[in-house]
Amino acid sequence: MITRWPSPAKLNLFLYITGRRADGYHNLQTLFQFLDYGDTLTIELRQDGELQLLTPVAGVPDEENLIVRAARLLMNEAQRLGTLPAGAGANLSVEKRLPMGGGLGGGSSNAATVLVALNHLWQSRLSEDQLAALGVTLGADVPVFVRGHAAFAEGVGEILTPAEPEEKWYLVAHPGVSIPTPVIFKDPELPRNTPVRTIQTLLDCEFSNDCEVIARKRFRKVDELLSWLLEYAPSRLTGTGACVFAEFNTESEARQVLEQAPEWLHGFVARGVNLSPLHQAISGQAEYW
Repeated sequence: MITRWPSPAKLNLFLYITGRRADGYHNLQTLFQFLDYGDTLTIELRQDGELQLLTPVAGVPDEENLIVRAARLLMNEAQRLGTLPAGAGANLSVEKRLPMGGGLGGGSSNAATVLVALNHLWQSRLSEDQLAALGVTLGADVPVFVRGHAAFAEGVGEILTPAEPEEKWYLVAHPGVSIPTPVIFKDPELPRNTPVRTIQTLLDCEFSNDCEVIARKRFRKVDELLSWLLEYAPSRLTGTGACVFAEFNTESEARQVLEQAPEWLHGFVARGVNLSPLHQAISGQAEYW
């Protein structure tokens, strides 16, 4: 059996850094929302207990790829719990639409889709909490994709509270550069003492991203892109970048701006959704991609 599964992008509608921890990581307050746009995972079940990645990444050993790591993690945990069917295995492949190092959560989303979809297909019977606990060992953003609902996140991003932000339309654009997360978090000028606030207070404030000032300072293309988008709509960085997004009330407004974009701007239009397309597929509310 071959099935295709959504691996959606996410946006950080706001992101504030509230302190630096003793372990070097940073405490955050951020608001995650999904997009009805992303990668697609194809899974073909095997009966020989093998895992095979059909779309390897150059320079990355398969066993270090997040897709394979997620599948192996689930396989081992289900085996430990005695819920893995005999011979359970899979061929895995991904059609990438989300840029690497873009701040859209592509790798984390891929890992979460593998956990959720294989748990469903193998009938391994792990709960959402169990899958999220596996996911956080792969990356701080994986649990929000596993749980599949827009969320206010604290800690390093792993403490999640479901949220219902307005589902707007977005023009998401990539400046053509990749921003390694450590470049942002190691910058001495990064704001690190934004006050901790309640979710309600934050929802009532104008949204912003503490990482944006560093991304604009260090990456001229990010600065140029934001400067252009801000002429048309409220716009900001997502995550640590490099992608930026402009928000609109309608799809047509977003597409009109994209049509006017300079040739160097590469982007797409998508809607923000509070229920992940992956979970819509699992629950039968939408077709698999």
